[in-house]
Amino acid sequence: MLDHINSPGDLRLLEQKELPQLAKALRDFIINIVATKEGHLGASLGVVELTIALHYVFNTPEDQLIWDVGHQAYGHKILTGRQTNFHTNRQLGGISGFPKRDESLYDTFGVGHSSTSISAALGMAIASKLKGEDKHHIAVIGDASIASGMAFEGLNHAGVTDANLLVILNDNAIGIDPSVGALKMYLTNVKKGTQKQDNIFEALNFDYSGPIDGHDLDTVISELNRLKTVKGPKLLHIITTKGKGLKQAEIDQVKYHAPGKFNSSTGELIAKSASGFPKYQDVFGHTIVELAKQNKNIVGITPAMPTGSSLKFMMDEIPDRAFDVGIAEQHAVTLAAGMATQGLIPFCNIYSTFLQRAYDQVIHDVALQSLPVIFCLDRAGLVGQDGATHHGVYDLSYLRCIPNLIIFAPRNEVELRNIMYTAQLGLKHPIAIRYPRGRGVTKDWKHPFSKIEIGKGIQLKKGKNTAVLSIGTIANNVSEAITNLDVSHYDMRFIKPLDAPLLHSIFKNYNSIITVEDGTVKGGFGSAILEFAASHNYKNTIKTVGVPDTFIEHGTVAELYMAVGLDAESLKNIFTRLC
Repeated sequence: MLDHINSPGDLRLLEQKELPQLAKALRDFIINIVATKEGHLGASLGVVELTIALHYVFNTPEDQLIWDVGHQAYGHKILTGRQTNFHTNRQLGGISGFPKRDESLYDTFGVGHSSTSISAALGMAIASKLKGEDKHHIAVIGDASIASGMAFEGLNHAGVTDANLLVILNDNAIGIDPSVGALKMYLTNVKKGTQKQDNIFEALNFDYSGPIDGHDLDTVISELNRLKTVKGPKLLHIITTKGKGLKQAEIDQVKYHAPGKFNSSTGELIAKSASGFPKYQDVFGHTIVELAKQNKNIVGITPAMPTGSSLKFMMDEIPDRAFDVGIAEQHAVTLAAGMATQGLIPFCNIYSTFLQRAYDQVIHDVALQSLPVIFCLDRAGLVGQDGATHHGVYDLSYLRCIPNLIIFAPRNEVELRNIMYTAQLGLKHPIAIRYPRGRGVTKDWKHPFSKIEIGKGIQLKKGKNTAVLSIGTIANNVSEAITNLDVSHYDMRFIKPLDAPLLHSIFKNYNSIITVEDGTVKGGFGSAILEFAASHNYKNTIKTVGVPDTFIEHGTVAELYMAVGLDAESLKNIFTRLC
């Protein structure tokens, strides 16, 4: 049946009694592809019936459908003309793992970060009203995204409009990790029928209905048809199971959010080849536990990423000092600031791409007051198949301009441990520590702690005429590239403050200087070196190498390094030409 569905128009030709069969086929198709190609599994399996019902009832793409976050939209992609190339999902040159406007007319809004759907859908609904159009606008928000502040901002505004907006709350009680917070408790009580207080959504002037079973196609279709006749803002509360249709994904919803490769018949994960190298996130997780046992003032904070950041280790061992605040990056940063005013030492672990959502708080609440918050920015640099919405390539640029903020990028796992140790010894300023996704390069990384002198770089190799300056783990590619080249290599370690004495020595002793970073070349580490040269009137030849001034799409990290010229071979060619 699925083979004959090339658009929602084809879907609407089916009789309603045929849709459960289509749901099974769609679920099986997603499982079979993701089993071999990898990707986000549980979220999309949980909304198969909802996806079918939405395209069956509404006249998409005329009626506009916006998926929050987007990793629940695999079924949507398959039903909207991308079935034949869905196997390229998240692959280099293939379709995106998230809705993307230039990929399909059915992808009405590009998403990747959470909690944007309500605001976007409301904007579309207001625009339609102003233009005299009669169309529906549907925001599907789930996976804990409703608890984010931006979602509430959208609800707050929508409630005082007469916009033709339908918000569907896909309530599955889990994001990547289990949902947390008072709103989660409220929704749990609503589902149980024990909620005594007024309905929060009705209080915001929404026409509320539900909760209903999101896997009962007839019930969902019936309610969507009814809501088509209701004017103004409305909210449908549906209950779904993340991972529905694959037993293991239903049981272990955290692991099967994005499980890697697995057996499509049994659901069993296919073990990856063993590696003696640790993940950077695990080095952070084990190290903060080790430090927290020595220092009672250390606390850990994460906005809904305890597993991904490995703060879960601290939550398991020292639960009263580790906090998952939900999808609320702004709150996480200012919470850390408040803790710091009282003498606590907060390690605030946020993915680099998500810290963008709390930029004002970093400036206004932390740096302006010079509060010693320790930001641990996981997933810095190019992150792979999640693509443009998730690459952590802007942090050096957007943080470097902030006064009072120290910025450090460890070259390896030992340096990550040591800077975490140094940061909790009593810094007078906040510090951002940025490190990549994936595994490191040091099997024996649990060395005794050693204090790092703030603002000091180091020389890794001595050569003639040309000096290569790198920051962070890209140093490993540089080291490989210069194995047989007579050039010097310096790991500057700190982007701010720069090691001025070392830089003066470099500029006086080398004709050519090359900077290498795995962040955007505009405004980042290389720009800092150019500014240093200009301010001291140095005339050396300077070449900056980094991520180009364009949004980088999805692919493996190795493929993307080659695409932007940051792999060892490309770097070797650059160095050879300039030496």
